Amino acid sequence: MEDVLSPSKIDDAEIERQVQEAMGGLDPKALYGEPTPRPRRRSTGGGKKGRVVALHADDIFVDVGGRSQGVLPASHFPEGKPNLGDEVEVVIEGYDQANGLLLLARKGAATQVQDWSSVAEGMVVEGRVTGTNKGGLDIEINGIRGFMPVSHIELFRVEDTRQYVNQRLRCLVTDVNPREKNLVVSRRALLEKEREEAREKLWQELAEGQVRTGTVRSVRDFGAFVDLGGADGLLHVSEMSWTRVDNAADVVQPGQEVQVFVLKVDRERRKISLGLKQLLEDPWSKVAANYVDGTIVKGKVTKLMNFGAFVELEPGIEGLVHISELAPQRVNRVGDVVQPGQEVEVKVLKVDPQQRRISLSIKQARPQEGEPAQEPEDTGKTKRGRPTRQMPLKGGLG
Repeated sequence: MEDVLSPSKIDDAEIERQVQEAMGGLDPKALYGEPTPRPRRRSTGGGKKGRVVALHADDIFVDVGGRSQGVLPASHFPEGKPNLGDEVEVVIEGYDQANGLLLLARKGAATQVQDWSSVAEGMVVEGRVTGTNKGGLDIEINGIRGFMPVSHIELFRVEDTRQYVNQRLRCLVTDVNPREKNLVVSRRALLEKEREEAREKLWQELAEGQVRTGTVRSVRDFGAFVDLGGADGLLHVSEMSWTRVDNAADVVQPGQEVQVFVLKVDRERRKISLGLKQLLEDPWSKVAANYVDGTIVKGKVTKLMNFGAFVELEPGIEGLVHISELAPQRVNRVGDVVQPGQEVEVKVLKVDPQQRRISLSIKQARPQEGEPAQEPEDTGKTKRGRPTRQMPLKGGLG
């Protein structure tokens, strides 16, 4: 019995024949490799009717029958984009293996002349992103349809490529084949080239004591790395604030623009040390005037050590209460007398602004046991104005 093909099978067979003709009978892997750099185009010359099923940016998606769907540029419709459901006559020019789409052209449409002499490997060009696919971006450069792999868009990994559609991007030409109409470009290569040039310029100009503007690239437990425009510097957690910083993320965040002070430049090892607190007022500049030896002030216990406790008098100003100055009696463990967060009264024993040290005492801020309260000066009168007794109560006249 003769096998009768269904219309859908006939359409698929005819489309497959046209695709094979467009690709010159070569295997797709032989044409494109893995991953596919760009689909090749070669018109079959035969027309086929299809129905518009989707419109996206500058792309028109057409159902050409069977299980096949294709795409063609909106520029092939100078009179205006067709509507969904409209019937159009197209020509199959090739196959986009990465997206599983036929590459179509409108039959009889005047296409833009492609000037392949305007592009060459190593050339910096500018193009407009016309669409996206699984492997990267479609980009039009001087009327030529090019391809930018997703790994070559930025210096970092790009998760969503749709944000680049309709943007104009400068990029570096990495592969050109006019005969096979293959153009591959890289924005990352251009960014790396520009970054290297900026890095060398930065190292020539960089000096200790400068104030630079940078962008926080990453935050770690020990600090943050700041991009100064070509090279990264380390902003250590101890240099972020005059107050104690336990978590660097409490001060800076990735992507934040900050002004930093260049503390040290190691050109040999290519290392840069940065500071943030140096651009803020140093609280120690007024400590000698604010804390005079012998005065009693209040503070908060911040840290316990075997040899004593640190007490914060104000943000950025800490003093040490030695274990011998915690209590009148002998103290074996600091934690037996004070705890972190506890409010205490302390006596200022000695201030050394140059060494940024303050010696404090808790026991000397308290009245000593058995020590009489301070007596008023003897004026010969009581508080009520009566004369004080000048003679002993017993023993006669004395």
